Amino acid sequence: MNISVRSTARLLGAGLRALLVLTVICGVIYPLAVTGIAQAAFHDKANGSEIKAGGRSAGSELLGQSYNLQEKDKDGNPLPDPKYFQPRASAAGANTENTRYKLLVSGASNLAADSRVLLETVGKRRTDVAAFNGVRPASVPVDALTASASGVDPDISPDYARLQAKRVAKANGLPEAKVAKLVEDHVDGRVLGFMGEERVNVLKLNVALRELAAE
Repeated sequence: MNISVRSTARLLGAGLRALLVLTVICGVIYPLAVTGIAQAAFHDKANGSEIKAGGRSAGSELLGQSYNLQEKDKDGNPLPDPKYFQPRASAAGANTENTRYKLLVSGASNLAADSRVLLETVGKRRTDVAAFNGVRPASVPVDALTASASGVDPDISPDYARLQAKRVAKANGLPEAKVAKLVEDHVDGRVLGFMGEERVNVLKLNVALRELAAE
């Protein structure tokens, strides 16, 4: 009986020591080491790829955001601000928990390619984007008409950014050539030269636009 008790006590002691050691290693040392390496080697990415403007956080380059006026249209939707480059449309507001770029919930519309609702939505977006930017409907690129899978895509195509340059320049009282150059300066190439498509980060572009307008 005494041998059994001693054996059990040794096993419990060994188990508690193992628990303590693993807790220190896995719960303290490892997280601190990973955090330290991340902060030292990937400081910006470790902190959410934050973009600052004027010493304040302007958002994350990984998440899209809206650029709207206080006014709303007849349907109650915020009107886009003509002074800023606009992001892709967001389908994340198709539920009661989110209103588009509020970031409470993200997601796509999940509408099929032959959906009549999708076709009507795309048609309306084409008309609205063309009228807002003063261009022909046929010149509106596809990423301006469709919403991303996440609903918070931070990037637009260079073609969509170029299409908006004239309107943005006029609204800010800037030379169109300077705004067009600003767009070209913010075109990011394909990842590793062959993956994905060329893109423009809307937040970075708008931060640079504000700096240009303030000069």
